[in-house]
Amino acid sequence: MSFDELGLSRSLLRAVHAEGYREATPIQSQAIPTVLEGRDLMGCAQTGTGKTAAFALPTLDRLCGGSSQPPEASRGRRSARRRPIRSLALAPTRELAAQIEKSFCVYGKFTGLRSTVVYGGVSQRPQVRSLQAGVDILVATPGRLLDLMNQGYIDLANVEVLILDEADQMLDMGFLPDLRRIVAAVPRRDQTLMFSATMPDQIRQLAARWLRDPKYIQVGPAATPIEQVEQSVYFVETRYKPQLLVHFLRNTPFTRTLVFARTKHGADKIVKQLVRSGIRAAAIHGNKSQNVRTRTLEQFKSPRPPVLVATDIAARGLDVEGISHVVNYELPEVPEIYVHRIGRTARAGATGIATSFCGCDERSRLKRIERLTRRTIPVEHSQPEYSQQLQQSPTASRPTPSRPQQVRRRPRPDKKGRRTRWTRPA
Repeated sequence: MSFDELGLSRSLLRAVHAEGYREATPIQSQAIPTVLEGRDLMGCAQTGTGKTAAFALPTLDRLCGGSSQPPEASRGRRSARRRPIRSLALAPTRELAAQIEKSFCVYGKFTGLRSTVVYGGVSQRPQVRSLQAGVDILVATPGRLLDLMNQGYIDLANVEVLILDEADQMLDMGFLPDLRRIVAAVPRRDQTLMFSATMPDQIRQLAARWLRDPKYIQVGPAATPIEQVEQSVYFVETRYKPQLLVHFLRNTPFTRTLVFARTKHGADKIVKQLVRSGIRAAAIHGNKSQNVRTRTLEQFKSPRPPVLVATDIAARGLDVEGISHVVNYELPEVPEIYVHRIGRTARAGATGIATSFCGCDERSRLKRIERLTRRTIPVEHSQPEYSQQLQQSPTASRPTPSRPQQVRRRPRPDKKGRRTRWTRPA
């Protein structure tokens, strides 16, 4: 279905066409008409299928009344300061919040509507200035939003549309108490939209509690990887993973590669190993400041990108074109996270490759992933040179050093005949 058939206003169609979009994705073609009707929505779709546009476009259409310009747009800066926040979009991570706000700006550039984003890890002063200038749409992470609400900078009493994106990840990150407080602060909302990549029971319970007569939309089986992703797995001992990663990166043509580690320390360690091997690499995780994370992402988007090593903070919300390979250096404990990781490639209809390194202690995780995705991941044998290198490597055949044998000492008599000094036996 084309965007022209979805009933969007002229200003939004103009922005969509300017971005080169013509055909809507399945989640967009089903969700946009539902939201335009004013109904609540619970949407479940694989990552990278266009969920942001599915809620951003109809929300913008609603706020501008279906016309090309909202009434407030022509009243100058003074009236803009009196604008109440009319739509609130919540996201679990800073990167995802920034991506959502950017989408609102791109799609709404001909509407006159204003948007801003607030998240932690950076100074709140620029965010407060944007809020005081007046905004129609606020995108936020739960923690910083509650902080600014407590300081009196944000009032949600006039929010008409509440959007919860990646709801399952917000629950996984422990945001449920914060979400309850935020939802309670939006009592007069006309519409609630909830989007999630998976549909666990807790999400269904929250949807039943917060949504009124919602329409459920599910595009493809829940937690099923995108079909365009070619998956494979290497069975490798944990101690040989660094060598395999270096060999893989040196012998595989790629445009951008994203490597996932389970811990922040592990991500930094992988970067150091790659840099020592002459491979440009950078890390992104929660211990990095927001400025460093932003700069690292800009480098990753550059014409000469480094290999990006990330924790699961980047598994969702990282929307970078041209990621050809995703490497699961360590398999995640939660199988759903695997789906989100490999969804960083094969976006917007492109193809991609996802490779996993599975150690002996990770076999059970692999089985849970295959059970969730209902498919067996092929075992990779396409790196024969790597196996030969291991066999020829001195460390591969070197026996594990044993503990030095403790030598029993015997006493040696001193000048007076007392055995108080000790020495090794001859």
